Amino acid sequence: MSLVFYRKYRPQTFAEVINQKTTIKTLTSALKQGKISHAYLFCGPRGTGKTSVARLMAKALNCQNRKPNEYEPCNKCESCQEINEGHSLDLIEIDAASNRGIDDIRSLKENVKFPPLKSKYKIFIIDEAHQLTKEAFNALLKTLEEPPSYIVFILATTEPEKLPATILSRVERYDFKKLALTDIIGRLKEICEKEKIKYEEEALRLIALYSEGGLRDAESLLGQLALVTNQNITKEAVEGLMGAINLEKIRHFVDLLNKKDKMKAIEFVNKIYDEGYDLDVFNKEVIDYLRKLLLLKISPSLGNILEKEATEEEMSTLFKQAQNWETNTLERLLRKLVEVQWQLKTSPVPTLPLELFLSEELI
Repeated sequence: MSLVFYRKYRPQTFAEVINQKTTIKTLTSALKQGKISHAYLFCGPRGTGKTSVARLMAKALNCQNRKPNEYEPCNKCESCQEINEGHSLDLIEIDAASNRGIDDIRSLKENVKFPPLKSKYKIFIIDEAHQLTKEAFNALLKTLEEPPSYIVFILATTEPEKLPATILSRVERYDFKKLALTDIIGRLKEICEKEKIKYEEEALRLIALYSEGGLRDAESLLGQLALVTNQNITKEAVEGLMGAINLEKIRHFVDLLNKKDKMKAIEFVNKIYDEGYDLDVFNKEVIDYLRKLLLLKISPSLGNILEKEATEEEMSTLFKQAQNWETNTLERLLRKLVEVQWQLKTSPVPTLPLELFLSEELI
């Protein structure tokens, strides 16, 4: 059994890509019409499919069986299989995080001069493109200005604002979105069923929450947990591995804040710390929960922002809980907890920042 699920279950067709409808629709429409750009920029949070879609573009562009009015790669021809297996000579992948120097880009410039060996296009995927040095960007710019007709560049980055304007002006930009909680849970369930992994619903929800909208991170965690738990993933196992806190515990702690029960709240913090939970993770999840309550308190219509982060049942509970809070109280607590988040990293006593917060705020 392969536990590197994010590789094993990487999308092999555009139809398998999750929650990037606008981007996929535009790219596939261009493929159908033969309107190919020679430089693309895929940007967005980590684990949202940028590199996977870049490889799909490479496959589609060089697929030997794809007809002019189609866009999906066949995954059967020699070109598709070579890309799937990772040894295509006409697909060059560069990790800018480890290849930042100008020498690497100069090497790329030399490579550009030679046409593809077997395919229609020679395709360069530059991952984490924002990490290239200034000199490397300048060298790349010269290549982007007048690329040969057989060259396609695909730059992927989590931080497009760090790319020079001269580069941005020469690429076709696509923004990838964070995945909805329900989408990630759905994909995790599919993998569990295919791999015959037993799971608890709450366990998968915790994995999806911890991945913060990144499918790759969620799939990696699932693989780790499948190994550790002998393919029986429970809520307790997820909490043990990640230091994540069960939603019911967060909800209970938030209720203690609302009731201003200082003693029980302090006891609760010390109890979960003694049980081995990461207080940094705990505080982060409390902040996230209070943020949801604040948005719903400001306006119930803001619930549409949260639908990607919570299930219907959780949304119903949040709506009810928000009614018991004052907006200014939520704002005050959130500001203080953000300060606590930084204090937790340097405190000589792990529980002290939260204890001080509770002592000062629950009056």
